[in-house]
Amino acid sequence: MKEYRQHRFTAPQGATQILLVRHGESRAASLENPFPLIDGQGDPELAETGREQAERVGERLRHLPVDAIYVTNLTRTHETAAPLAGHLGLVPIEEPDLREVHLGEWEGGLLRIKAFENDPVYLQMQSEQRWDVIPGAESRVQIHTRVERALNKIAARHPDQLVVAVVHGGIVGHILSHASASSPFAFNGCDNGSISQVVMVEGRLIVRGFNDTSHLTTSVFNALPT
Repeated sequence: MKEYRQHRFTAPQGATQILLVRHGESRAASLENPFPLIDGQGDPELAETGREQAERVGERLRHLPVDAIYVTNLTRTHETAAPLAGHLGLVPIEEPDLREVHLGEWEGGLLRIKAFENDPVYLQMQSEQRWDVIPGAESRVQIHTRVERALNKIAARHPDQLVVAVVHGGIVGHILSHASASSPFAFNGCDNGSISQVVMVEGRLIVRGFNDTSHLTTSVFNALPT
């Protein structure tokens, strides 16, 4: 009798496996000390907790056969990638098209303040699930155009390879919502220092994991549900 067993997932030939790491926690926002800007976007450095998260990401991934590390043009991704890059002897590659969602008039840390205050525009943004409710912010189409361009570039460079992309919460959310054809904000809010995973083959994305935080286990971090 011929039997047909279940098997673990195997990436298709020519596929690129991408580990999406959200940067570590950045410093707190305040009206008195707004974030510096790069090309109009907030560019805070990592907080102390964020630096520890970066170390733990490095320890978690250092034994994997990572072929390349990608970062954005924003400081917090460079700082998060540094421990892993040191372990692996790799120089991170900057890919500006993976930068965080541009928040228009709410850059510099203002989004966090508006969220805390339950500002009506923030509530509308969450209800309608679109960033461009904020004056001057990017639309979903604008975000998708540049993110798709970046992912296609990475996939073309790294067939049959594993890469790490240290990016931002809004970008992780966009990639996974697009890949799963879910609502736009369904995957927003992944944790700082978390790891999500997609596989890209022939322009198609396969979701393999979301918001893995098993490496963030000390009292500094929120405990995983039991």
